[in-house]
This record gives sequence, structure tokens and C-alpha cells, in this order.
Amino acid sequence: MQSRASTIWEGDLMSGKGKTTAGSGSFRDLNLGWKARTEGSAGNTTPEELLASAHASCFSMALSHALAQGGHKATRLETTCTVEFGPKASGGFEVKSSSLEVKGTVPGIDQAAFTQAAEGAKSGCPISTALKIPMSVKATLG
Repeated sequence: MQSRASTIWEGDLMSGKGKTTAGSGSFRDLNLGWKARTEGSAGNTTPEELLASAHASCFSMALSHALAQGGHKATRLETTCTVEFGPKASGGFEVKSSSLEVKGTVPGIDQAAFTQAAEGAKSGCPISTALKIPMSVKATLG
């Protein structure tokens, strides 16, 4: 299985602009711009926002699977991922961290078991293993 996306970028980094599209067609022509990455810009996404979406989605799937395998099917998992982007001390920019926060409705499980399952999913989801940055997860039963 392969997933694809494409981006068209026009101009230089600082004043240029771009659009990104998923190969599946699930999103088309999302606006990109440098200003959105450093200052925020309504109506524009960033690679980091797309990464946060991918990480939250992958983690949710992994956690759902782990819970079900342990005999506790989740009713609902709501995951937020925050990806931090900023300057490097040596110059340039980098993705600094990815922080996951999940609130779950899982019948028959206690907080300790939910936290343990979340930690396992954090380490085991394919997006987590692809990232070589500090990661954290906060898990709360609702």
C-alpha cells in the first residue's frame, strides 16, 4: 500500500505560496505558505499541521486496536496532536516535538490500564516509529 500527496510551490520560501493535494482526493488544493508556518495564517495549512493530523489519526487507530485486543472496545477516542515547529540553535528550522492527548470512553477499563494502552500505542503506531523527535502522550478517560 502506498499513499501519495502532491504539492505545487510557486516562488521563493518567504514570499512564495503553494497548494497540496492528497492522492486519494480526500483533500485538494490546501493552501500553504511560509507565514502560516511561523506566524499562523487563516485559511492556510502547514506541513506540521498535516503531520499532527497524521499522528493523531495513526495513534487513534493503534490505541483502538490495542484496547480491543485487550478485551476493551473503545466507544470513542478523541485525540489531539500538537506538533511544535521552530528555529534550531544552529540556524534553520525543525520539528521539535509531537504531543498527543487522548480522551477515551472505554467501558470496563481503569485509568492505569488506559494510560498503559496509550503509551503502547504511542510507541507502536507507524507514524510514531517514523518520527525521530521527542513525543509525549496524555491519556484521560472521560
